[in-house]
Amino acid sequence: MSPENGSENSEKSSDSASLNQQKRRKPGRPAGTSKGEDKRDLLLDTALTLFSNQGIAQTPLSAIAAQAGVTSAMLHYYFKTRDQLLDVLIDERYLPVRASMGGVFERHLDDPVQALTALTQHFIDISMKYTWFAPLWIREVLSETGLLKARMDARYGTVEREAALKWIEKWQAEGRLNPDLHPEFLFISLFGLTLLPVSRLQNDLRKGDDKLDATMLSRHIAALLRSGVGNGGEK
Repeated sequence: MSPENGSENSEKSSDSASLNQQKRRKPGRPAGTSKGEDKRDLLLDTALTLFSNQGIAQTPLSAIAAQAGVTSAMLHYYFKTRDQLLDVLIDERYLPVRASMGGVFERHLDDPVQALTALTQHFIDISMKYTWFAPLWIREVLSETGLLKARMDARYGTVEREAALKWIEKWQAEGRLNPDLHPEFLFISLFGLTLLPVSRLQNDLRKGDDKLDATMLSRHIAALLRSGVGNGGEK
């Protein structure tokens, strides 16, 4: 083999390896140094904050770029469209957090009150850890017009939500749960018991007010789920 042919084959091999690397690359994740990854993470964090504070539909990519202190061209280098950015946020930030709440009902097969109490505790813990979670869920999941809910349903369907409703119906049929509860309303009630108060707690903490905390909220919700608001001694 001549040196010229060897050089040509080497260049072809290098081009092929580069092409394969590009094919393996995830959307929104270009090759680069750790500084590039830091910039990408900054854009994701900024998008989450803005989406949770003002809504996805109300947040153009230019606003994310401005808040992150980068040019629109730099943002488009990582994310071509808002839908692509939203898909990356779902895959890398939202789904892992939601997955951490899985298996709660299976761990409390014979005690639905304990299962629901554990679920609300998960919501509190996650919302306190990730400050974007509660406001984003309220704006974009509970709302029927939320873009996050629409995107999630389009990509993954409603299997998980339907499975959760079936658990409630099953426990009601077994006589383990109040038959007057409506499964859909029950979950909306649980979200209201957790996400709205957590948003209040986070706002208080930002103001330096710590009279109320997550432990108090957990006890309050557990008492409501166990006994309701009525006095057990009254008739």
